[in-house]
Amino acid sequence: MNIREKLNYVEYPASDLNTTKIFFSEVFGWKFTDYGPEYTAFDNQGLEGGFYQSQLVSRPRNGAGLLIFYSSDITSTQRKIEEHGGIITEPIFDFPGGCRFHFTEPSGNEFAVWSESR
Repeated sequence: MNIREKLNYVEYPASDLNTTKIFFSEVFGWKFTDYGPEYTAFDNQGLEGGFYQSQLVSRPRNGAGLLIFYSSDITSTQRKIEEHGGIITEPIFDFPGGCRFHFTEPSGNEFAVWSESR
């Protein structure tokens, strides 16, 4: 649903669109719609968005924003990410109110996953 002046869409670069699509499909159950050979979009994930063909990567240490997934079973989600080619860049750590870890997907973009408990 499009709501005036609310976040609506996010875009990320991807060096390998096909591998990125497979990763997010296998780990998070995403479905994609291709718009030509250099762009693919996803929806129904809380925020709609897409990936565009590029050698760039999105990483917070370079000033990029960080999208964070929620999981009720953080260790299971971490295991799925690793099984499908994701790389854990920050292991699970605690913070007031929960815990989280960071990972990169196969094209190198960094995301995080958080939960109330381990």
